[in-house]
Amino acid sequence: PVLAIMPWNFPFWQVFRFAAPNLMAGNVGLLKHASCVAGCALAIERIFQQAGFPRGVFACLLVDGAAAQAVIAEPAIRAVTFTGSEVAGGIVAAAAGKALKKTVMELGGSDAFVVLADADLNAAVATAVTSRCQNSGQSCISAKRFILEAAIADHFEQLLLEKMGRLKVGPGIDRGSDVGALARGDLRDELDRQVHATMAAGGKLLLGGKIPPGRGFFYPPTILSAVQPGMAVFDEETFGPVAALVRARDAAQAVELANQTRYGLAASLWTTDLERAQALAGQFDAGAVFINGMVKSDPRLPFGGVKSSGWGRELAQAGIREFTNIKTVWIR
Repeated sequence: PVLAIMPWNFPFWQVFRFAAPNLMAGNVGLLKHASCVAGCALAIERIFQQAGFPRGVFACLLVDGAAAQAVIAEPAIRAVTFTGSEVAGGIVAAAAGKALKKTVMELGGSDAFVVLADADLNAAVATAVTSRCQNSGQSCISAKRFILEAAIADHFEQLLLEKMGRLKVGPGIDRGSDVGALARGDLRDELDRQVHATMAAGGKLLLGGKIPPGRGFFYPPTILSAVQPGMAVFDEETFGPVAALVRARDAAQAVELANQTRYGLAASLWTTDLERAQALAGQFDAGAVFINGMVKSDPRLPFGGVKSSGWGRELAQAGIREFTNIKTVWIR
């Protein structure tokens, strides 16, 4: 049995990307989902039953976070996989470590979106808007720090401002909405704090940055320019539709700035020189580098980070093998 502690922001996909590889490997799964998506957890359990899986191959546990630590200590549990915040991940990893159980940790990210002078700017900006604002920006692999080579920084900034400025904020059930509400009030308050702390430190507000009146935890698409290391939106993970624009002299400094973070989930690199791009990709301290494309998790590709973004891999062959044991048999 492998215990999966999963987050609310992609309540179906996060679970299936754990379950599929682990059941392929011959394990069974226990799901401790986020308490605010218990209905999703029960729906997934029903799907496995309806598909004909034997009883107990996949089951959900409706327990709170404190009880989850006791579950980790249970002798029957052989390993733990966790997706969520850096703080909660530390608690889970400590409990699993105390019980000497293997873990896979998929934690937060502050992904760099690096745009070099020879990039296709229209394609880069279109992808930048999608990556930063999908799911209202509540994604660990969203582009968050937009690091722009000086020669194209002004043009990229102008295009981004135009496209993000046209996005409509509104309820998710409204088909005309582009950006919905954040999940909780405390998440919105923290995002607003990061924006205003960055402005106080010298960041320039180009768009948004103000909590709208009325019901719902809405936050407008926001752009901050002149962002530098040491500012909140550079150093911390922003979990909402806030884009931080950072300027770099050249490609070398762009990669240096991309790596100047405690996170290392993924990065996106934009350039038309693919040979150069592949050489630069090896210099990023990240679990994945997407060249001229948006970072995403794909069943065919290993997914996971380095540094404070976690360890281990989900998906693909690497994800199947994470929760298996290698056995050596020697015969004369």
